[in-house]
This record gives sequence, C-alpha cells and structure tokens, in this order.
Amino acid sequence: MSSASVEPTPVDGAPRRPEIRRGRAWRALMIASLLPLTAAAPALASPGIYNPAPDPNKAGLVEKKLVPDLIGTMQKLRIPGAIVSVTTPKWGTTTTALGTDYLGSGQKMDAAEHMRIGDITRTFTGTVILQLAGENRIQLDEPVAQLVADVPNGENITVRQLMQMTSGLYDYTQDPDFAATLDQQPDAQFTPRDLLDVAFRHQPYFAPGQGFHDSATNAVLLGMIVEKVTQQPLQDVLQQRIFQPLGMNDTTISAGTDLPAPFAHGYQYGTNAAALDSPALTGKDAAWADYSAGKPVDVTNANTSFSWAEGGATSTLADLNRWAPALATGALLSPEMQKEQATFTATMTMPDATAAAPDTAATPDVTATPDVTATPDATATPDATATPDATATPDATATPDAATPTVTSAALDAAKYGLAVADYNGFIGHAGRIAGYSSFVAYNPTTQATIVVLVNLSRSPDGTVPATELSKRVLADVFGG
Repeated sequence: MSSASVEPTPVDGAPRRPEIRRGRAWRALMIASLLPLTAAAPALASPGIYNPAPDPNKAGLVEKKLVPDLIGTMQKLRIPGAIVSVTTPKWGTTTTALGTDYLGSGQKMDAAEHMRIGDITRTFTGTVILQLAGENRIQLDEPVAQLVADVPNGENITVRQLMQMTSGLYDYTQDPDFAATLDQQPDAQFTPRDLLDVAFRHQPYFAPGQGFHDSATNAVLLGMIVEKVTQQPLQDVLQQRIFQPLGMNDTTISAGTDLPAPFAHGYQYGTNAAALDSPALTGKDAAWADYSAGKPVDVTNANTSFSWAEGGATSTLADLNRWAPALATGALLSPEMQKEQATFTATMTMPDATAAAPDTAATPDVTATPDVTATPDATATPDATATPDATATPDATATPDAATPTVTSAALDAAKYGLAVADYNGFIGHAGRIAGYSSFVAYNPTTQATIVVLVNLSRSPDGTVPATELSKRVLADVFGG
C-alpha cells in the first residue's frame, strides 16, 4: 500500500534532517571485504547474531553466506537498518540486527525495537472476521451492504471478496490528491469513513469476483464490520482475541502518531505522489535513481490513521515470531474457518493480471516459542552518520556485485492469495509497508520454518520494497527458494 513521504515533527522534539538488522576477526574481515554496491551506499553496523541450536551441516551458513548477502542488499538499496530472523526446528532461531535505528545517531539497530508493520495488520483484522464467521455472527458470503452502509454495489460484494481482494473496489491510497495530502500533512487525522469517501469517488477496477486487485479499502471495510458486529473498538477486539491469547504484549494498532519505546525511526525516499507513477527500476534507471536520491526523509511521526485496519499496527520481532505460526496454521480459528482462510487463488492468473502481488508474508509454528531475545553485538559501532556522496558518478552499466546477485524467488513471485493471507510457494503469511517501514512475516507449515523481516525503510530509491528484497535473500540463501 502507499506510504507517506513527509517531514514530520521529530519524536523527541530535537531537530532532524527531513525527507519521505562470531568471531571478531571474521567480522572485521567480512565488513572490510564487502565492496560498496553504489557510490553512495551508507556504512552498516556489524551484525548481532544469535543461534542457539546450530546444525553441524549448516553451521556458518548465516555468518558466511546470508549476512554478507543481506549487507550487500542493504547497501544497494540504501536500507538504514533491518532485523532478520529465521527459525527452523533443526537449527533453532537465528536473529540478525543490522545497520542503525536512527540515521546520524550512531545507534545500532536492536532486535527488541518496535516498528510499524503495515499490511500485516490486515491479517489480524481478517482473523477476527473469520472468528466471527465461525461464531455465526456474520457470513462470509453475506453482502457488505448488510453490514456497512453506502458501499457502491455493496449488495453484490461479499465479505469473502473483501478478504480475497476480489471486490474490485478502488484502493484509496492510489488517489493522487490523497497521496499529496499525506505528503503535505503527515499529521492529518482520518476516520475510516474519510478513507471510504476517497475510494468511492472512483469507479471500481472490475465487477465483484471478476479480478484481483490489492486494495486497502477492503481492509478498512473489514475493520468497520468488526466494530459493528462486536460493538467494540478494533484495538480492543484485537487485544482480546489475538494479542492477549498469543502473548503478543508489544503489538498494538493505533490511529495516530505514537510509537512505543524502544522504536526504530522510519525512513522513505521520494514522495507518495511521485511513487504512484514510479515502477520499480532496473539498469541505468535504477542507477540514476540511486545516484540522485539524496537523503531519506524521517517519517517516524506520520499519522497512521490513513491505514488503520489495513496497516496501522506496531509490533516487535518477538511478537511476530508468535503470530506467524498462529496465522499460517489457523491456531485461533475453527477447523472450518481455517480451511476457508487457506483456500488460495493464484493472483497472477486472475483477469486483473497487471495488479501487483500484495506485500504479504507467512507465519511460524505456535507450538514452539522462538528465542527472539538476541540483540546486536554491543561491541560493534555502526557508522550511522554516513551520507550519500553526491559527487560520485554511478556506473550505470555495471553489473551487481557478486555478493548480492539478482534473485527471482518463486516463493515471492508466485504468490497466491487466500482470505487476508498469502501463500508464497509454501510460506504462508503477509508482507507489509507503511510510511517509513516495510516487513515480511511467513511460516511454512510443512517445514515449520519461520521468516520475519523488519526494515525501517518503506521504499528504496529504485522503487523496490526493502523487506521484500531482503526476504528474497533469505529464501535463496537458507531455503534455496
């Protein structure tokens, strides 16, 4: 979904620059040997690594392969900081915190920090809808018009279609005037009805059920349905039905600017308005975008009311490691509703084949509690003050450094979509993006493997989603995807 690129008021009141995650000798050698992938790539902190149960046949995989590749990708995409966690029954949990949580501060990213998780919020909202359906308080094939008033063609759009992203309703985040408002007024407050009003000014993409198009409008309607049926605020419902039962004590959904401490500052290149017409770039175009990008905007204080039930949640690595398996296995659902949730449709074969696959991610096994207490190596000092070299001239014809080859991962490229959840070739979950942040959470029920990626950048200069690109590296290096 679209994210605001604006210059908010600093969280602590201090002036900030504007704009839109082993052996010591080995560590020094690895960082020193990495060639910068762009002339203006920021320096990164040495990683904090925690691996409680290494497998003899995989020992060194993270240190020797994955971390260098992650760092190379972060440099290429100008990612300030990232938290990457992989859990398997055989190898345990490995968590890596790279880069910085606050550009210019010298502070390292810490695995315990809060970040906004964007569209992953949709999976919480969708799970509650399925719970209510399992309790016969709503019906999945019930017309939306019976639950929310004044929805165009609402008598022919079902709750199921909202969850499948097949309603055809226009995505309000794609409205140029709305995007400009987010750029110019990052603290603007919106109600759910305000968001619907923007969407309903536009014609639908297609008739209900006749295509696939990722739309935040669908999730906002689902949130309104939850509040109507339960007669409670969405945050209270999520707390009672999801966060408290799973012990997700650091996850909240808000419609404001607050972020619980400790948190990572969120950054973005470019504006929302410009991003609407800017596809992901390659080759010389990507090189020029990188060269001319300048510094990212700190958008930590952007008001999340523009996202709400679609993307307004804040969480931590520990909580998402709990959520991933619960989501993928339907742990909080009845067997009937779990089956409904996991009925997937290949998004690229739908009539609306030009629509981008949703930023989605998968979920871990709730029977095992991953060790997510690892924090970065405190002995390493990141160079978080590094800024782009505006005088350097990029070699637009250069090929990518061998440390970070271009990855086309089947797990990400062949996404199928269910009821507010995606299937990436066996990894079930969702990805997310919101002003300043991108994320990916996924669980493979067959292998019981979990991937969680949290990044404090929503959009790189070349137009790619940072968390998605890091997730591709994890899938390629660890799972051969």
